[in-house]
Amino acid sequence: MQKSLKELFKTYIESKTPIFKDRSVLSHDYIPDITLHRDEQINQLASILAPALKGEKVSNIFIYGSTGTGKTLITRYVTSELQEMGGVRVIYVNCKMKRVSDTEYRLLAELIRAFGHEIPATGLPTEEVYKTFYACLKRERKYIILVLDEIDALVKKIGDEMLYNFVRLGQDLPDVRIALIGISNDVGFIESLDPRVRSSLSEEEIIFPPYNAGQLQDILKQRAEKAFIPGVIQEGVLAKCAALAAQEHGDARRAIDLLRIAGELAEREGSTKITLQHLDRAEDKLDLDRYTELVRTLPKQSKAVLAAIIRLEERGREIQTGDVFSYYERICKANGLKVLTNRRVSDLLAELDMQGLITTHLVSKGRYGRSREIRIRISKPILERIKAILKANFTSL
Repeated sequence: MQKSLKELFKTYIESKTPIFKDRSVLSHDYIPDITLHRDEQINQLASILAPALKGEKVSNIFIYGSTGTGKTLITRYVTSELQEMGGVRVIYVNCKMKRVSDTEYRLLAELIRAFGHEIPATGLPTEEVYKTFYACLKRERKYIILVLDEIDALVKKIGDEMLYNFVRLGQDLPDVRIALIGISNDVGFIESLDPRVRSSLSEEEIIFPPYNAGQLQDILKQRAEKAFIPGVIQEGVLAKCAALAAQEHGDARRAIDLLRIAGELAEREGSTKITLQHLDRAEDKLDLDRYTELVRTLPKQSKAVLAAIIRLEERGREIQTGDVFSYYERICKANGLKVLTNRRVSDLLAELDMQGLITTHLVSKGRYGRSREIRIRISKPILERIKAILKANFTSL
């Protein structure tokens, strides 16, 4: 085994048909020198933040848009340029990162670490942690721009009281200059906040629309020129890659991932070209990885709702919300789970729909009112893998 592994690695090193020139260009963290098709959003964000360079008050900003529309990329690009001008400090936190922002304590600890200070991972009273955070802010002579990416995930985990505390900082502490940038996929996120929190935010909103196929092709062409050896991409690959991603809500991240995986598949085969066949296989692989990882990380209640839908669809008949709740209730009772209310289960159905695992639509039942019909949106090969994940979580499925 050891010898064969060494031979594999040696073959890779000595490969005469290289595909990649700079693989990092296709990573999610890469920030291009020129960002395409987002001039309006760049100028809008920069204009709102510019007063911070003179120490003047800056509005809180909420940035909305579907996955892969450039929200994080543009925010990091603009704020890094702002920070280089001097007098401004940017602190970025991804609120979906595990053990970073899943409790108020951990988020504060993460922010304190950003100022170069350490506190215990647990154990201190939250009030004391806040005092340490305030002390860090007071010592900082620069304007603080706090970026909370996936801010809706933070609020779902720990509530919106913390946002209120952040917003009040600049009003209650005259020595503190701070502005909040919240990034979310959920355009209706702000409406879910407590009215008291919402009224205190004084926010401006920036919307990032989905990219169209032509714009995605421009983005792919820009990345491909830096990522790959010239001439390795077969004609039509970039156009098809852009078209596939345009169907998925204009998702540039998906387009770039598809191209990277297609390149990796070609590289492993020792191919001299990235072909349309490599792209088709990349799409299958990306969907499998994306859906299985998504289901693996779902909360247990959401998994129970999804398991109920899958079992009902196997029976080959139309599925309605009432059917789902009844079967979900059976799963919960068989596995010692708390049974949520009908309304909460409806919320979980809406989340599964938004995540692309199911589709729901309202149908009229005449004098019996309206009902929501539900269907699984996942292809059969991927569905089999998802069933295996759910069976590992629940008995009596």
